[in-house]
Amino acid sequence: QVQLVESGGGLVQPGGSLRLSCAAPGSIFSRYVMGWYRQAPGKQRELVASITSGGSTNYADSAKGRFTISRDNNKNTVSLQMNSLKPEDTAVYYCNAKNYYFTYWGQGTQVTVSS
Repeated sequence: QVQLVESGGGLVQPGGSLRLSCAAPGSIFSRYVMGWYRQAPGKQRELVASITSGGSTNYADSAKGRFTISRDNNKNTVSLQMNSLKPEDTAVYYCNAKNYYFTYWGQGTQVTVSS
């Protein structure tokens, strides 16, 4: 079935940067809104950023000015550039694809921001 494959997570110091990427099947990529969610221990899963096929973006307040979501329609990938990382950004980050009827999730990639 549909497979979303994330990569790019890891350990970084506060103020550092990471770039996450997600590969999606070409059969759905152009028809779905792509997004990144995260879930930290003891918290609900929350939207970090999303992007439509037309390039319209949406960000959580906590991500505005620091994170940038983008998509490569030729490679069927979506990326999340994360700058000025803070310890509170520590979470498992999940790639998401959805339209009106269906939602798909990646398995998640761990991001840890610590000194």
